[in-house]
Amino acid sequence: MNCQVNGLKENTSTLCGSNIKTTGDVSAIVARENNKVSNEVIVNINYGEERSIIGCGNNDNVHEMKVQQQQAKADSSLLHSVINMSGTLIGLGQLSTPYAVQNGGWASAFLLIGFGIVCAYTSHLLAECLKNNAKLRNYLDIAQFSFGKKGRAMVSIFMYMEIFMSLVSFTISLHDNLGQVFLGAKLLNLSWINIAQALTVIAIILVLPTVWLRDLSKISFLSMAGILMSLVIFVTVGCTAAFGRIKSNQSIPVLQLHKIPAVSGLYIYSFAAHVLFPDIYKSMKDPSQFTKVSGASFGLVTIFYTALGFMGAKLFGSRVSSQVTLSMPRHLIITKIALWAVVLTPLTKYAFQLVPVASVIERKLPSSMSLKTKMFIRGTVGSLLLVVVLILALTVPYFENVLGLTGSLVSISVAIIYPCAFYIKIFRPQLSKLALAFNVFFIIFGLFLGIMGTITSSKSLVQNIGRQW
Repeated sequence: MNCQVNGLKENTSTLCGSNIKTTGDVSAIVARENNKVSNEVIVNINYGEERSIIGCGNNDNVHEMKVQQQQAKADSSLLHSVINMSGTLIGLGQLSTPYAVQNGGWASAFLLIGFGIVCAYTSHLLAECLKNNAKLRNYLDIAQFSFGKKGRAMVSIFMYMEIFMSLVSFTISLHDNLGQVFLGAKLLNLSWINIAQALTVIAIILVLPTVWLRDLSKISFLSMAGILMSLVIFVTVGCTAAFGRIKSNQSIPVLQLHKIPAVSGLYIYSFAAHVLFPDIYKSMKDPSQFTKVSGASFGLVTIFYTALGFMGAKLFGSRVSSQVTLSMPRHLIITKIALWAVVLTPLTKYAFQLVPVASVIERKLPSSMSLKTKMFIRGTVGSLLLVVVLILALTVPYFENVLGLTGSLVSISVAIIYPCAFYIKIFRPQLSKLALAFNVFFIIFGLFLGIMGTITSSKSLVQNIGRQW
């Protein structure tokens, strides 16, 4: 069976004789928010670049040369990789962690820590899958290698859902925090739209041009800005505790078991950046160090989230909002800094989330179509998606419900269920009974929490919508 190298326009891969889409561009921008990637990762992901994989027939020598070339380009040190991975994990989830700790009880923090440990383990499983077959380049390649084209299609659906739902959550956050920044201001004297809604629409209009960009390297600095904004939020909450003249003595319940399903969705969302990890693995100078990178990154981020969760819960207690910045004293300067940091964060995310999705659609267009027409269609699709996101965010402005639903419905699958399933499928003949049982347990555990969390979050969302109308 002969394999061919696909051209630049196709951006496809050949894996053991069957052509598969290498949507590394999509996998590189999903996660939690979503897409908290640093400049290093972005540089390694060129959205129009050929990423061919040659894997069988008489082309094995060519494939080996390709792998050697890719390894030669991989120059990320262990420290740099830790920074990259930590950057992908810190994002929107930090806003809801204090709310989750307060509502789930302080004992629920063990679930947060447990998710951090399990997700570090599943990231290790992805690395083992990549190590097993050097032809695999991204999360979707692993899915197809494990379960064929149907498996790849199913995983793709979950990835697109995570992108879309994360963008809705970002826009809700943008709306809520803009409302606090301009609280009491009168921009328009219209009864059908309030100040927060009007400013959110204006903000979306301002970022629309970035959705039409083809080369995201021109705005790669926005990714680093997003990471810096996340750190600013953490520092401002800490400063509120230290210098805000607020007593950090609010009581936190021990455990509220009936709220654990909803809380679990918020927790798991914070750790679900697994679709980015293959890119980090491939960018490393020494991929054998990936497990150390994963352990260090998840350890640091778990400490970060746990500290922020308890800090916010002790500061505000039962009054803590689903976004901790909305609970901070409005008269403090650090509160204004925190609010602006949250407002600016979504604006750094839209292009990195939507452009790759639109680019995949562009590549499916007929080759006979002119480049300008393709660019117009791609930009139009990205713009329409952003408009739909805006409408949903303004119609269903319930941050904790949407974020929790995202975590329970899709993030837990991408971060826990799928990696364990991939590993079992690929390494089944080599696994001991204990190792098999261990991974099956995580799949069942993920399914249980995912189903319960989806039901709980969906029910709460429907109830809130019912009260609104």
